[in-house]
Amino acid sequence: MLHGKTILITGASSGIGAAAAKLFAEAGANLVLAARRKARLEEVRASLPDAAGRIAIFAGDVTDPEFSKASVDVAIETFGGLDGAFNNAGTLGDLGPVSDMDLDTWNHVVTTNLTSAFLAAKHQIPAMKTVGGGAIVFTSTFVGHTIGLPGMAAYAAAKAGLIGLTQVLAVEHGTENIRVNALLPGGTKTEMAGDDAAFHEYIAGLHALKRMAQPEEIARAALFLLSDAGSFVTGSAMLCDGGNSITKA
Repeated sequence: MLHGKTILITGASSGIGAAAAKLFAEAGANLVLAARRKARLEEVRASLPDAAGRIAIFAGDVTDPEFSKASVDVAIETFGGLDGAFNNAGTLGDLGPVSDMDLDTWNHVVTTNLTSAFLAAKHQIPAMKTVGGGAIVFTSTFVGHTIGLPGMAAYAAAKAGLIGLTQVLAVEHGTENIRVNALLPGGTKTEMAGDDAAFHEYIAGLHALKRMAQPEEIARAALFLLSDAGSFVTGSAMLCDGGNSITKA
């Protein structure tokens, strides 16, 4: 599904990003895996020995204004171009009501989840134009879109903002054969979700399927959006939420 395509994945050192790396490698892609933790990126590459020669890694922080350009440069210099990007890195941030939230917390969450997406698009889209098109997927969330959860205002606002960014980019670049979509996972068993069994049980109950997703299940949705299988899908906020959005009890 991605044979010969070069795909950039941010937040690739664990969770959904690492699962996507495995799935995309199996689909034949060349990969640039980006995240803060270089050692963890090396572990992900080492876990895919058959594809190791098609995997470059780049350690950096998406909040760094230079990160997006540098990661795209790695794709161009290593594989000759960029065909797709799964902009998956994000943070939940410190939870709490808005009245108790300090500005630094707000800015950190918004910068990590939303401003980084602006910077990603700014550099990824010109690279995709040079190869005749491409596809971008941003990881958003159901929080702030179909449900509000207490204490998550900054996270919800930033992730909801991704959907607006997605729609505008899709309109701006549709004629250039560049598709842009937001992927909205439900509760997923990643490091961000922690390991509190009672919390997991509560989150599972919010879903029609009464369970949380495995990272691989979300990665499969990203694969669809990035591949030619999703060739007529752009500007969407695609739910992959286990029925969270339609569950009220």
